Amino acid sequence: MAAIRAKLIRIRDNKLFEVFVISVIVLSGLVVGARTYSPDPSILRGLNVLDYLVTGFFLVEILIRMASERSLLAFFRKGWNTFDFLVVAVSLVPMGWAHSVMLARLLRIFRVLRLISFIPELRLLVNALVKALPRLGYVAIMMFVIFYIYGAVGSIAFRNINAELWGNISVAMLTLFRVATFEDWTDVMYETMDVYPLSWLYYVTFIFLAAFVFLNMVIGIILEVMQREHEQYDRQQAAEAVQDGVSPAAGSGEPPSRDVIARLDRIERLLEQRL
Repeated sequence: MAAIRAKLIRIRDNKLFEVFVISVIVLSGLVVGARTYSPDPSILRGLNVLDYLVTGFFLVEILIRMASERSLLAFFRKGWNTFDFLVVAVSLVPMGWAHSVMLARLLRIFRVLRLISFIPELRLLVNALVKALPRLGYVAIMMFVIFYIYGAVGSIAFRNINAELWGNISVAMLTLFRVATFEDWTDVMYETMDVYPLSWLYYVTFIFLAAFVFLNMVIGIILEVMQREHEQYDRQQAAEAVQDGVSPAAGSGEPPSRDVIARLDRIERLLEQRL
């Protein structure tokens, strides 16, 4: 069993295999997109065959990854593995057995999301965004306060100029969102400047706070979390190299492969950096 698991690990970690899996994921997305053009029946039959082949490959691929783990619990302990398993399980719903053809097609769209789980940079980005949400929540609360204050001021001062943009505080906050996204905001400013020449101060200070200060705060938080995610990913890769690379070779009496040696060198460099 150890020898079989070692072979499955080599298949799973093979770069060509990963590239092939990513190519199949992209192909599955193209198949879903091609169906939206209402192709000819002959082309549609070919797309159906491709869909079955892609689904079968995904099933084999997920089984290889499950068998290469120490146990099913170890496989499902990783959130991205659980995500991939659910996507593959949903893809197994046949076109003819689904409640409707539209439902089956919608379920297959989510297979494109597997690109996130296979590309480490995308995984790090998503993990960073999720972990940054609590801290971003406080920034969002502060932005809401700024929007609320400026919205109240704008509704009181500019309501008589244009009720469609400043009629009440909710509409005024929506107008401010338009200003913050720079969507024809100068038209809004020049309209109020015809009555209040100094109203440009209102817009300039709001844009400075909403578009510059808070945006940079959001970027800073995400960059900080992404840096921590990169460090955690390096530690996790080092641990997996020890568990999956050294143990099988040591148990079978075979010399370590070049991939294992490269991983050990990487672990050594990481330890030197920490010390």
